[in-house]
Order: sequence, then C-alpha cells, then structure tokens
Amino acid sequence: KLRYFVAGRKALMYGTTMNLKEETAATLKRFDIGDKFSYLPVLPKASVLIPLFVRGGQLHTLLTLRSKELRTGAGEVCFPGGKRDPSDRDDVDTALREAQEEIGLPPDQVEVVCTLFPVFSKRGLLVSPVVGFVEETFTPIPNPSEVSAVFAVPLDFFTREKDHYITHGVAGMTGPLHSFYFRDPASENQYHIFGLTAMLATLVAVLALKKKPQFDLGFDHVDPLAFFQKVLHKRLSKL
Repeated sequence: KLRYFVAGRKALMYGTTMNLKEETAATLKRFDIGDKFSYLPVLPKASVLIPLFVRGGQLHTLLTLRSKELRTGAGEVCFPGGKRDPSDRDDVDTALREAQEEIGLPPDQVEVVCTLFPVFSKRGLLVSPVVGFVEETFTPIPNPSEVSAVFAVPLDFFTREKDHYITHGVAGMTGPLHSFYFRDPASENQYHIFGLTAMLATLVAVLALKKKPQFDLGFDHVDPLAFFQKVLHKRLSKL
C-alpha cells in the first residue's frame, strides 16, 4: 500500500510540475518579441539565459556569481550570458552557448520559451533576455574562470517587499533601481542582486506569476512592452 501511495504521490507531483511548466510557458510566450525589434540598427549585442525550473510546486530561477578575476562585473550576481559571437545564429544561440560555457548546461537540455524585449546594459550592450526551462535535476558545473557560484532563487522572492530595496534618480536609469539581498539556504551565503539582473528577474517573476509586486515596479506589470520601448528609443536617440 505504501508503495502505491508513494507512486501516486510522485505521479501527482509530476503532473503538477508539468502543468505549472506548461501554464508558465504559455503565459510567457505572449511576451515573445518575434521580429518586433528587427528595425533596430546594428548594435553591440549580448544575451542572457533566464533558466526556470519547478521545485516543490514553485517556480525557481538559477543565478550565478561572477568570478572576482573577471575584468568587468567581477563579483556581481547575474544570469548566464555574454556578448554575441560571430558564429552565433541569433540571440537564443548566444544565450545557450554562454550558459554551456559558464555553468555546463547543455543546449539540448533547455526548453526555450521566449525572447523578451531587449534592454541596454550599463556598458552599452543591447541585451536580449532568453527564458527557458531546465530540469530540476540539472547540476551546474561552474567554469571557475568565469563563475564562482551558482544558486537557485524562488521566483516569488522577486515580488516581495522583504529584502528588497529601491533607489530613485540613479544616473542613466529610467525608473527605479531595484536591489535584493538573498540568503541561499543551501550554502548560507548572502547574495546582492541588483541592476539589470534584478530588473530582469523581477520582470520575469511578475510576468510568469501574473502577480503585482509588493513594491513600486516603475512600469505596468500587465503590459510592460510600452515602457521598455520608450526606454530603448530614449537610449537610441542619444547614440
């Protein structure tokens, strides 16, 4: 009887996970940019992968801590990603290649869901966020020359007021600058998530969870495209 109970429980959990994945994928696909931004001029480009997975009936994402030896962004928290390579076919290719190089994630183990609207990084790169699902069982293998740690954060964390800080009027920023402090229960390490990474994590959280955050987001959480287009065009006008 216990065996049947355990088997039934596993089947139920698997079904719940699949339903949550499918529902989330369907929700996020509505925000896929397709060729909406094909009119943009040729600019230095980069991509990040926002890896999602389901654990304990909750959506989570993976983040990395950049190596302190790197020339740019040393010791910062970010999603796997980097600059477009001439051999990359598109933004998705860049994100998957970088994720494989940085955390050992094979491209065929990523179920790509969508590419969200591009945003400018502080270094002037046009960054395309690519969202995809990975298996909960995936074990990262960090490349020590680029990544010093990989950790998982519940997506709901990025909608809560607790451990969230906001700064207004930051030079070069349109809207508030979001900042989070997250203590990883697995390692007991505390991570500071801020800037572009915090903004993208919050964006994916509110879109995927269809949830208004407990703090001022700075843009319409139901339809954020207009805000991001405005920011993009404002930056382009200064180039």
